[in-house]
Amino acid sequence: MAEFITISESESGTRLLRWFVRHFPGMLQRDFYKLCRGGQIRINSSRCKGMEILNTGDIVRVPPTMQSYKNVKKTENGEKFSLADLEKLRNCIIHDDADIVVFNKPAGLAVQGGTGIKKSIDKMAIALFPYDKISLVHRIDKETSGLLIVAKNQKAAQDLSSQFQNKTAHKEYLALLQGNIVHKSGVIDNYVAKGGVFENADDVPKEISAQRAITEYKVLGEAAGVLSWVLFSPKTGRTHQLRLHSAFSLHAPIVGDDLYSNRNNRLDGILDSFIPMQKLFLFAYRITFRHPGSGKMMTLQAVVPDFMQSVIKFLELKLP
Repeated sequence: MAEFITISESESGTRLLRWFVRHFPGMLQRDFYKLCRGGQIRINSSRCKGMEILNTGDIVRVPPTMQSYKNVKKTENGEKFSLADLEKLRNCIIHDDADIVVFNKPAGLAVQGGTGIKKSIDKMAIALFPYDKISLVHRIDKETSGLLIVAKNQKAAQDLSSQFQNKTAHKEYLALLQGNIVHKSGVIDNYVAKGGVFENADDVPKEISAQRAITEYKVLGEAAGVLSWVLFSPKTGRTHQLRLHSAFSLHAPIVGDDLYSNRNNRLDGILDSFIPMQKLFLFAYRITFRHPGSGKMMTLQAVVPDFMQSVIKFLELKLP
């Protein structure tokens, strides 16, 4: 049987063809136009040609033959994601225009595809926006949640990449750390490598590749005598920079970070059962940048994920 789908507010302004490509990524354009000519695809019971602009509340008739295109989509490098996965990512969009799309990335979803990665933002964004030139301009760890800007054309990609390289784009992170921090605010300036941190360049062994890493931090609150609620503002973008600075410079690893803390170091009492230690409590909270199209400064702020919100409320911590 045919399916009748009501267009949501977030999809208003989308062309019919583009809407079908997003929802049925395996569909061929020639099949789409054939169905339109045959009256199988309709908008509000009326025949259509395929380039109509959809509006909120429009009802699209989807013929039963389209169900075969809902199968899992497999990309060339082996990634697999379903229509449901794409819809979940679509619901993570907090800003979308002709030049950029900004996601509130969930924890556990990789930003960039590669060997062994089943799903990634870059490949899924291409499926969501098949007529744009999708490009990554910065990255956050797979385990980290929060704001991620993706460019939709080459000009925007070049502009934003330059902003991140020149440090004119400003990022802020929220993190829950396991431990008490002596100095409640300050600047961490040292050298980071995969195995830890080094205070001076001369301390770095020749066989290790280390990079200078600078992070401003401020303790926003403390809880239960064993937790610190911290606002981070990284001035450099090294791999695992905030995780390394937390564990080795502040001596308070981020809650849920099995890589840079002792896995057996659990929280005491009720906190141990209440806080999901399998989740990394690091969140890309706010970002300020110059819009590549308009040239105006923008500041975007994301909603804290549910697993962090419940803990923040329980511990009576406050957002900045």
